[in-house]
Amino acid sequence: MTAEAPAYNPKADRAWLLARPWILISRLIVVLGALLSLTLALVVQGNSSNRSVQQGLAVKIRTTLTRLGPCFIKVGQALSTRPDLVRRDWLDELTRLQDDLPPYPHAIALAVIETELGAPADQLFASFPEHPVAAASLGQVYKARLHSGDWVAVKVQRPQLEFQLRRDLVLIRMLAVLSAPVLPLNLGFGLGEIIDEFGRSLFEEIDYRREADNAERFATLFAGNAAVTVPAVERSLSSRRVLTTAWVNGTKLQQRRELEAKRLDPTALIRTGVIAGLQQLLEFGYFHADPHPGNLFALPGRSGDLGHVAYVDFGMMDSISDSDRLTLTGAVVHLINRDFQALAQDFVALGFLNPNTDVTPIVPALEEVLGGALGENVGSFNFKAITDRFSELMYAYPFRVPARFALIIRAVVSQEGLAMRLDPDFRIIRVAYPYVARRLLAGDTAEMREKLLEVIFDRDGRLQLDRLENLLAVVDNDAGSGDLLPVAGAGLRLLLTADGRSLRQRLLLLLVRDNRLSTDDLQALLNLLRRTFGPRKLASQLAQGLMQRLNPLAAA
Repeated sequence: MTAEAPAYNPKADRAWLLARPWILISRLIVVLGALLSLTLALVVQGNSSNRSVQQGLAVKIRTTLTRLGPCFIKVGQALSTRPDLVRRDWLDELTRLQDDLPPYPHAIALAVIETELGAPADQLFASFPEHPVAAASLGQVYKARLHSGDWVAVKVQRPQLEFQLRRDLVLIRMLAVLSAPVLPLNLGFGLGEIIDEFGRSLFEEIDYRREADNAERFATLFAGNAAVTVPAVERSLSSRRVLTTAWVNGTKLQQRRELEAKRLDPTALIRTGVIAGLQQLLEFGYFHADPHPGNLFALPGRSGDLGHVAYVDFGMMDSISDSDRLTLTGAVVHLINRDFQALAQDFVALGFLNPNTDVTPIVPALEEVLGGALGENVGSFNFKAITDRFSELMYAYPFRVPARFALIIRAVVSQEGLAMRLDPDFRIIRVAYPYVARRLLAGDTAEMREKLLEVIFDRDGRLQLDRLENLLAVVDNDAGSGDLLPVAGAGLRLLLTADGRSLRQRLLLLLVRDNRLSTDDLQALLNLLRRTFGPRKLASQLAQGLMQRLNPLAAA
């Protein structure tokens, strides 16, 4: 009989805990005592320049979160990916929360395996170790060998996990809702809904059958991508509380020096992670919401300017609607073109602003915050800088964070934090801009072709040449990507095939304006294309690509 999947229900869970005041009060005392003790230590010693003092604080933060259990460990994991938010001398300790937690007794893990899979581990596996190789917030992992000789990762869930999550989520939600009115900058608005989203995802994460489904769906999406690896699931050795997958021999995306010591290029690996993340959000509409260094491994090999990366741990996944996905794509394009009026409407469409909100006073504020952060060089953009400035907008204007965006924001900031840990100068927008620009210019899907027409033609059908020039400049300035050739080829195919019918019609209409023949716009367009795709520039990129193929060391 298949066990019923655990589910998060905030109202029912609150009633359950309130009916057990001995659990509620005792746990509340423990949580408040631990957090107040930690807060006091941070207030007294947080500004100390003594290295040993800071190391002691880092250990106290880690041990406090560890003692408080899975929900609080998850918070620490999120902080461990943010070198821009957390002192660097605390990061190494927080990173240990990813998969270096105290294991629970081995005998309990063996009992779980036998209960879940119907036989002892020594019968199911050719060899099964006596100690886990890693222990994380929700379970611990063993490296075992199948009777076929293949090595596998066996994840076994911690005992009493559902009880602990249910209890602590109720407490966290109660404390958050009570403190919301005094939180600064409107941060308390919708906080309960965001915690509910977090709780829902946590309860999905502790059903390993769902995680197995997630892993196989994720593998299908990246099946044709040599740069992304997803370990195969061993279904016969998996259940609700046990998950067995192929073993990944890789290096954690954690320390730059360790990667370089193994002749792995951190920049190429970052690029793969960011582009894969963008594909998940803007193409597939299905994304890994927890891309911290413990869930991403570097593998040997290169595919052009992309390193090879393996994803693991598919418990925290989420989907984004087609409407939101296209609106996000459009928002990036509007940032490229500095069209803050359209960007304000994007915020309305995404639910960050009420549909009845008058965006007129918000547009100049967006231009000041986002325009100033972007500057002349898109590479100056980072989410920490934007978040700091955006909090001011949230206080002055009716912005709110829709609950459905909680995991999306978590995924993006985790991805940026991971990248910045390997390269402090990294800016995610340096990859995001060219990625979106290439997709638009290629017009490889009906939705992208529609968006391209929306970008380069105004409502009266006039050519907005400056916007097309911005898109081409973003691709051209994407250092080392060599993307002009494929963009030129994709654009030519679009013009000559049935997919480009609407584009050809729009271009022909440019010839006739106000009942007279006009070639000015088309001439300006041809001049732009000639400048961008000049024979010398294309020949240079072609030569660079050939050199990289002929000399593998050039890409190492």
